Amino acid sequence: MSKYIFITGGVVSSLGKGIAAASIGKLLEARGLKAAIIKCDPYLNVDPGTMNPYQHGEVYVTEDGAETDLDLGHYERFSNTVLSKDSNITAGKVYYSVITKERRGDYLGKTVQIIPHITDEIKERIKKVSRGNDVDVTIVEIGGTVGDIESLPFLEAIRQLRWELGEGYALNIHVTLLPYIRSAGEQKTKPTQHSVGRLREIGIIPQILMCRTERPISQDQREKIALFCNVDVEAVIEAIDVKHIYEVPVALKKQKLDELILKKLNIKLPDKGIKNWEEGVVKRLRSPAKEVKIAVVGKYIALQDAYKSIYEALVHGGIANNARVNVVKVDSEELEKQDPKKVFKGMQGVLIPGGFGSRGIEGKIRAVGHVRENKIPFFGICLGMQIATIEFARHVCDLKNANSTEFDKQTPQPVIGLLEEQKQVENMGASMRLGAYPCFLEKGTSSFEAYKTSKISERHRHRYEFNNHYRVQMEEAGMVFAGVNPERDLVEIIEIKDHPWFVGCQFHPEFKSKPDAAHPLFREFITAALKQATDK
Repeated sequence: MSKYIFITGGVVSSLGKGIAAASIGKLLEARGLKAAIIKCDPYLNVDPGTMNPYQHGEVYVTEDGAETDLDLGHYERFSNTVLSKDSNITAGKVYYSVITKERRGDYLGKTVQIIPHITDEIKERIKKVSRGNDVDVTIVEIGGTVGDIESLPFLEAIRQLRWELGEGYALNIHVTLLPYIRSAGEQKTKPTQHSVGRLREIGIIPQILMCRTERPISQDQREKIALFCNVDVEAVIEAIDVKHIYEVPVALKKQKLDELILKKLNIKLPDKGIKNWEEGVVKRLRSPAKEVKIAVVGKYIALQDAYKSIYEALVHGGIANNARVNVVKVDSEELEKQDPKKVFKGMQGVLIPGGFGSRGIEGKIRAVGHVRENKIPFFGICLGMQIATIEFARHVCDLKNANSTEFDKQTPQPVIGLLEEQKQVENMGASMRLGAYPCFLEKGTSSFEAYKTSKISERHRHRYEFNNHYRVQMEEAGMVFAGVNPERDLVEIIEIKDHPWFVGCQFHPEFKSKPDAAHPLFREFITAALKQATDK
C-alpha cells in the first residue's frame, strides 16, 4: 500500500508548495522509491482550460490530454513521475461528480452533504492515483492557504485519510512563512505559529515545517518554532530563497529532509545522493561557460507564469549547452508600432509561444518576417508555427490575404483553419486536440537532426491546423514540411530552406523538457543561437 505525504501552506499564497512537492519527489526517487504527485485545487472550474492566463498562468497538458494546473509541470520536470488526468483534482471535478451521482439516484435518497460525500469523493480520487500503479509514496499538494473556506473540504479529507491510514503511513508537511522585518531587524515566527494553530484547529497536526525565508534561521529560532508548533527541532526545515528553483532539492538534501521523511514513514533505504543533479544541472546553472540572448514574443508577457514551461525549457536548453539563457520579453502588441530591427538588435534567437485570440497577431507576424529575412534562429510553438505559416504565405507565396480563420473567419486565403470536427464544437472546455499524438519526421531536416529518430510523440493543445490545400504551393516556395501526423496527414512541423535554424511546430515541446534532459528542439534552438552569437 502506498504511503502518503500531504503538503499544505499557510500565511500567504505563492510560498512554493509546488516546488516543495516536486523537490521531495526528486529526493525520494533518488532513494529508490516510486513516487506519484497530485495537486488538489479548490476552485470550482472543472479544469483551468477555459481560464485566462492572467488569472491562472499557463495550462499544463499531460500525455493523456488533461488540461491541468501549472504545478504539474514542476512535478514532471523535477521527477520521473508521469502524470495523468487523475493527478489534478479540482473542487469543480469533485462537486460535478457528486452532483451527477445524486441526479442518477446513486445515494438512494440520502441527504448529500460535504461530509461524508464530498470528502469521500476527494479521498477516493487521491487513492485512485496510487492504486494499481505500484507507487511507494503519493505526494498530495493542497492548493490555497490554510484558513481559506474553499480549501476546507480538502483539508478535512486529508485529516480523515491520515486517521484511516494510521501512524507511519501518512505524513503532514506544512509550508509557512518566516518574514524578516527590516525596520526591526528581526525574523518573525508569529505568522508560522498562527498558521500551524489554524491547521491544528481543524485536526491536522504537521510533523514537518518548511519555513520560507530570505535569511538563515538561527538555532534559537528553530527551537522556538519547534516548541510553539509542537514539532521536533530537526523537523524545522529552512526553505531559504535560492537563485534557481533547481537548487531547491540540493538545499533540502543538505538538511537531510529525505532522511527525516523516511524516518517518519518507517522506510529504510540507502542514501544514493543526487550528485548527477548537482553536477549536471545546478553547477551549470551557477557557472555557465557561455551566454545567449533570446527574445520571447508574446501577448501575456506581463505575467511570468503565463509562459512558465517555455521559460523553463529555454533554461534547460541552456543547461544542455552549458550556457546562460537571458530572456528578453517582447510585447507583441507593442511590436505592431515598433521597428523590429531595433527591438531585436543583439538577439541571437527569437521564440513565439502559443496563445489564442487576435490581439498582438500583426506584431508577431512582423517578428517572423524580420527573423526570416535576417537569418536569425527562430522557434515557433503552436500559434507561433501558425504565425510563421501566415507570414510565409503573405510575403513569400504572395498570398496577400493569407490568415487564420481564428482571426478572420471570412479570409479568402485560410492557410490555417479548423478541422471539420472542431466546427461542430459548442462547449469550450476540453474540446481541443489535446495530449500526445504521433509524428513522422523527414530525414535531413533540422527536426530530424535534433530528435535522431523518424518517429516521435508530442503533446498538443490547439483547435486550428495547417490547411493542406496550400501545401504544394508553399513547398514549391521553399517551405519544408518536416513533420506530419501519419493518421490524419496533418502538418506538425514546418521549416524553411536556406536558413540557419527556422522551426515551427504545432505541438508543445516545452511540456516534455527537463533540466537534466532538455527537449531536443529547445537544445538545438539554443545551439543555433549560440552559433549565431559566435558568427557575429
